[in-house]
Amino acid sequence: MRRLVVALVFLAACNNATTPVSTSTVASSSRALVAAPDLIDQPSFSDRTGRLPALSLQNLFHPTYFVPNDPSRIRTLLVTGDVIPARGVDYFATTRHDFLWPFRPTAAYTKNADITYINLESPLFAGCAVDPGPSFTFCGDARFVDGLTLMGAKVVNLANNHLSNYGAQGITLTDQLLHQHGMLTSGLGPVAVYDVRGVKFGFIGFNGVGRAIDTAALKASIAFARQQADIVVVQFHWGKEYERQPMADRGVPTPDDPVAIGHDAIDWGADIVIGNHPHWYQGIEIYKGKLITYAHGNYVFDQMWSEETREGVIGTYTFYGTQLVSATWKAYRIYDYGQPVFMNAQDSHTALQTMEAASDQLASRLHEPTTSQVPAMPPPPAYAPEHAPT
Repeated sequence: MRRLVVALVFLAACNNATTPVSTSTVASSSRALVAAPDLIDQPSFSDRTGRLPALSLQNLFHPTYFVPNDPSRIRTLLVTGDVIPARGVDYFATTRHDFLWPFRPTAAYTKNADITYINLESPLFAGCAVDPGPSFTFCGDARFVDGLTLMGAKVVNLANNHLSNYGAQGITLTDQLLHQHGMLTSGLGPVAVYDVRGVKFGFIGFNGVGRAIDTAALKASIAFARQQADIVVVQFHWGKEYERQPMADRGVPTPDDPVAIGHDAIDWGADIVIGNHPHWYQGIEIYKGKLITYAHGNYVFDQMWSEETREGVIGTYTFYGTQLVSATWKAYRIYDYGQPVFMNAQDSHTALQTMEAASDQLASRLHEPTTSQVPAMPPPPAYAPEHAPT
């Protein structure tokens, strides 16, 4: 037996020896070279699993997933902050004889979406008296509706604390004016259903400033919208003013906590929650895989007395089928008591970092995942200071 093993070892050695090591100095052919894997040609998460990736703060602020290039499946919802064409805005537009003036610098961007959804916080009607003073009773000239048309507004939320400043007649005139110009309205009861190439978006709105949000009505409205639409969008007017974090305003008779209400809306079937009113843009939250935006800031308004009230973000929310897969925000600054102008790259970078930090702070407060493990975005190169067009 021992002789057999030795023989086998000797035979293997002899066989190996019959293949001499090459001493050629000629390079291998290109077909023999194998590049190191760069993963660029690997199938995406969606291709491998048939599922879209879950939303997260990390992927929203530092996207690594890109929406599949299938226009037939993509729908975009663009949302602005508060539009208040009253007081100083009304005065300067009237003196210019130009009611498109507030919207003109950003109109090409805002109308470039399937649905542009705004919060109109001022009744619009003919004969509104021009009042540039510190009044808190708002109204705007009916001709501002042409500016809303210019910016591409398709759905207008009317659930807020100033639309009723001129009573039921002011609300009715505003609602009629918007419908006459082809815009749907949310917040007055019925669900506004907008069909985008076969996908139906249902919009409802609730005001929680100066009054409590009727949670029973909210739950019923979401359920009703769910029956009529593929994607349910709920907009709230809520929260404490001039804060970077969403919080209840203890100064109003019936304060609601925006976080609790936003969570309820998602629990009851909303696909995305839109928030406004605080006059500052705030952080966002991912709750049970759904997006809650707490405030977008002022968009058209005359609060020129602080940087925070002059700044805001326009959100573009992209759906693939009926699932939200990405979000982007474009920052602007308000000039001349009412005209938003997009920020230069450096200031925009700062604004988005502020928004991300606010989102992380909120997530930490709620014990949710943050983006803190992701390296900060490198700042863009400096640009010449922005200018304010007239």
